[in-house]
Amino acid sequence: MLLRWLHFVGGVAWLGLLYFFNLVNVPFMKELDAATKGKVLPSLMSRRALVVSLGLRADRSSRLGILGQRCRLGCKEWRRLIRAGPMATFFIIWTVAWGLMYASLIPGKGALDKGPVLAVIYIVIVVAASHVFLHLNNHGWESNRLLAIGIGGGMGWVMMLNVWGVIWRAQKKIINWTKDNAANGAPMPDKAKYLARQAFLTSRANFVLSFPMLFLMGAASHYPMFGK
Repeated sequence: MLLRWLHFVGGVAWLGLLYFFNLVNVPFMKELDAATKGKVLPSLMSRRALVVSLGLRADRSSRLGILGQRCRLGCKEWRRLIRAGPMATFFIIWTVAWGLMYASLIPGKGALDKGPVLAVIYIVIVVAASHVFLHLNNHGWESNRLLAIGIGGGMGWVMMLNVWGVIWRAQKKIINWTKDNAANGAPMPDKAKYLARQAFLTSRANFVLSFPMLFLMGAASHYPMFGK
């Protein structure tokens, strides 16, 4: 129960900050001048990274602990899971899905710099990944819980890769450049605008993905949709 509680706390911290930055911070930052941004941005983003890191660690620890507990208890479904390979298909499918999303984001120009265009691409990728996961784990014994978490958790995995693989990598550079600009008057590199846009689009994607992810987390136990 402690591990489950840590999972909830970590998720609330992570998603709470995600909603804050998308709904409050983005419009607020547009109202600030460059000098004020130079003072506010580094401190704000650094603290955000710390809380997100703690949230993700708690989330990961609780998941591993829960899975380990099921294995020790000799859960029949867990043994079947190991044999049939849903865990392997989970990581492969959703990591490939993230790679395709990231590849779509990299150019950063033309149609691929437009939020609605990327949204359509991402929807196609997520729907396709979900379909493939269900198709490969259609042996008849899989439970609604396993399949719902396999899709919703996959979206969470994509969101985590977005945070560590795209958003935080970009923000670390932007924070350092902003500090240097505020302290020494050094001009912001041309790449700063590209990375800021990339981080914004990725964060907005995480914001949208959080809603079906949360729905499927609830549906795993309370709304049978798949399997038994």
